[in-house]
Amino acid sequence: MKRNRYSNLLPSVPMPVPYGAHVVAEGVQFTLFSRHASRVWLMLFDHPDAASPSAEYELTPQFNRIGDIWHIHVRNARPGQYYLYRMEGASPPGRKSYFNPHQWLLDPYALAIAGAPVWGDARGRGAGRMPISGPEFPKGVIVRDEFDWSGDVTLNIPLSETVIYETHLRGFTVHPSAGASAPGTYDGFKEKIPYLRDMGITAVEFLPIQEFNEMEYFQENGRRAHLKNFWGYSTLAFFAPMGRYAHRGVHGQQVTEFKDLVIALHRAGIEVILDVVFNHTAEGGDGGPTYSFRGIDNDVYYMMDKSGRHYMNYSGCGNTVNSNHPVVRSFIMNCLRYWVLHMHVDGFRFDLASILTRDKNGEILPDPPIVEMIAEDPALRDTKIIAEAWDAAGAYQVGEFPSEHWSEWNGRYRDDMRRFWKGERGMLGAFATRLAGSADLYQKDGQTPLKSINFITCHDGMTLRDLVSYEHKHNDINNEDNRDGDNHNHSMNFGHEGPSSDPGIEAVRLRQQKNFLATLFLSQGVPMMLAGDEISRTQNGNNNAYCQDNELNWIDWHLCDKNQDLLYFTRQMIHLRKRYPSLRRTRFFAKPGEEHHGQDIRWFGFGGGEPDWHHDLRLAVWISGSRHTGFSEDCPALFVVINAEDHPAEVTVPECAGSTWEFELFTTAEPPKWRQTGRVLAVEGRAMVVLAALPKI
Repeated sequence: MKRNRYSNLLPSVPMPVPYGAHVVAEGVQFTLFSRHASRVWLMLFDHPDAASPSAEYELTPQFNRIGDIWHIHVRNARPGQYYLYRMEGASPPGRKSYFNPHQWLLDPYALAIAGAPVWGDARGRGAGRMPISGPEFPKGVIVRDEFDWSGDVTLNIPLSETVIYETHLRGFTVHPSAGASAPGTYDGFKEKIPYLRDMGITAVEFLPIQEFNEMEYFQENGRRAHLKNFWGYSTLAFFAPMGRYAHRGVHGQQVTEFKDLVIALHRAGIEVILDVVFNHTAEGGDGGPTYSFRGIDNDVYYMMDKSGRHYMNYSGCGNTVNSNHPVVRSFIMNCLRYWVLHMHVDGFRFDLASILTRDKNGEILPDPPIVEMIAEDPALRDTKIIAEAWDAAGAYQVGEFPSEHWSEWNGRYRDDMRRFWKGERGMLGAFATRLAGSADLYQKDGQTPLKSINFITCHDGMTLRDLVSYEHKHNDINNEDNRDGDNHNHSMNFGHEGPSSDPGIEAVRLRQQKNFLATLFLSQGVPMMLAGDEISRTQNGNNNAYCQDNELNWIDWHLCDKNQDLLYFTRQMIHLRKRYPSLRRTRFFAKPGEEHHGQDIRWFGFGGGEPDWHHDLRLAVWISGSRHTGFSEDCPALFVVINAEDHPAEVTVPECAGSTWEFELFTTAEPPKWRQTGRVLAVEGRAMVVLAALPKI
């Protein structure tokens, strides 16, 4: 009988989808995409450091290809084995070809990667050499998913109740002071969950935990050879959790260890948000290494210039993923669904998300397909979706990111709040607008303040301590001649650059840190804080510590005792926010003339009249707690006093019938003093005070 190209799809043999390596009743089904390959070889290995495969199978167009899908069922393959591909082919005419039958290739859908067993291990890796094959080339792991999720709970914490803590998984517990039994790992992180729970954190946002090569600078063997890719924004395998973050092993155990961490966080009432990097990959630009996409179908996966020979670079990292190509869109969607459905994560923050709005030529699309697909996908409807709404080529879409489901990192919030507390005149109106939820950016098309992810600091920039200790970046140890990192930090040093032994300088720095934290948690929107800011962690003025695997990026847990005042204040602020629903509104404050049951917010100058919006650095705000302004029950009104001047000032506090104003918190060392029988409050320079209208006893 003559065989056709479907003849090996017998009833006992699985259909050639989904993509990846899937353990089935009899063996393993392997499936991948390549449009322009003419020959494909599957290689199986018995050891992760094997120099050659133990078995190899050629996939032919006649018997192992349907359209652009290459597939093969291998009966004697098994879970725990390792696999790679080789390919031969030709790119379209006029386009540079990266097909090389000697180049080993990772499966883009590999669920685990077996590379070096220990973080920072240079054994088997050659300085100045990016391997195309051999023992040091990472290998995919055939994984059988038998994890028991029966103990997991789905949290679905509303955005209005969310407090995000951005952290680096390794950096959180690798310092000796952490006392972790497995420092720098998924298991080690579990030991610090009570700390996060007690602080009031509801979601951890992990810097990239998808497989990356922390030793890429060593392999490049340039000026940064002694440094490491610490942050991880250089993804090798998008479905695979980082192997060196697991202490149980890198042969598939990392999948289980990550899942155990997710369950542990969920049991503590904490969700998991992943920072994902779909804008570029670890393969870099022209002359970069080949690991996967470039050798599988370069012209589909990446944006190329008009010559077809060079990569467009909207990411600042050498290449740009062609995210609105239908095949790449499918890849991204499958990946997101996998992390939600199989790994139980609760959300994603998309690095340089504006790249997702570009077409294959780099032009901004008004309705980018991938952005809409992510927003409308049924499996992701309860997932938190957050955009870093800009890219490295000048696109800045804060307030304009094209989707209602997406929230945004509000870069305008960060900059305006920093400039106000730095003491810039003319910023009072911007400060008030950001505090009230950034209606100028988001009050349109039925959107809410929850569109805004508010932050003062994040991994990319100065820590909170450095923001009040340095006026200039100090990135020399990155070996880029201090050219890297943002030059517009809006920071202050209060009279001395860096650490100071002057008690006056240290006192105002502590107060300023509290001012920033109080501002963050009193603002409408969703607050996000940087790990370690609550204990005054410093990076010695480095505002781009992407390559520093040392105490600049590690949490020093001794600081919990040294700076317990700031830690206690942070906990107070988070719990105050949780007590007052008026700080967690799901709709914007009413505009003048829109109030049906009285005003829900009022602004005051320190003299009791209208603020001087153009010149003043002082402001008071009354926030209603009435259920008529959008809550299920009444809560006390709040009166927030802000003094960003260097000198003290007095503010007239309004009457509150039937109630008395009581201190909820203050950023000064001592409580402010009342004047004139409790109607006038004396507030120190650079300070905040929060009063609550509590019933008279």
